[in-house]
Amino acid sequence: MSELPDELWRRILELGVQTSAINTQSFSFKDLCCISVSCKRLYRLSKEDSLWSSLLSADFPSIISNTSSSSSSSSSKEFYKSWYEKDKARRIAAHRRAVLRIESRIAEHSRNIKDLQVRLDKETQKMKLAASELSHLQKVRQASVALNVWQPEIIRGRQKQMVEQCAVPVDSRINALQMELKLCKQHLIVFQNTYRDEKKRLEEAKEVLMSMNYHPLQELAVIERKVGDSNAKRKKLKSNITG
Repeated sequence: MSELPDELWRRILELGVQTSAINTQSFSFKDLCCISVSCKRLYRLSKEDSLWSSLLSADFPSIISNTSSSSSSSSSKEFYKSWYEKDKARRIAAHRRAVLRIESRIAEHSRNIKDLQVRLDKETQKMKLAASELSHLQKVRQASVALNVWQPEIIRGRQKQMVEQCAVPVDSRINALQMELKLCKQHLIVFQNTYRDEKKRLEEAKEVLMSMNYHPLQELAVIERKVGDSNAKRKKLKSNITG
């Protein structure tokens, strides 16, 4: 290594940095810092402004216009360091905001799931009461029909008592209860489908939050979109309930 001149090593570093400007996975500022601790010569060469200027233009192209005014007061390496710290702080703040958004979504999905569970329980109880009343009225109607058929007097008395105790019009009430049962079943199907969708979105949001905590500074725009927007399905649910 000592036999190679500085010009050759400088050219090797320049080629690595120039390749980095084309392909970010080839040569980064971390690689340049690692190379600089290998020996005194590479430490001296890796501090040259031309290398850090190339890295600066590759990693922060939006601030190229400001480099000329700042390079007079500080080296390109120091300028790169200051912008790297600013970008890191920006990414940390963006990550915190993204975490808060996902936590808010998780809380919202949890509230929706609890509300849907309450609605499911109420609708199930309502359907059970309607089914019980319908069963009783059907027995009353059968007893009313059976009064016109000969049968033992003790059975006939019980059927007559059952008919006399019913104070509502049997046929009209049976039709109303049948419609109510049909409507309850439709509501239950809607609630159950929405409940499954909310559970799915809740699990997706938890997975995204876990990924964000595992990789705290990654770009999360694509991952967040996987959670999806539940406004459309929630509006559909409301229209089905009110309708």
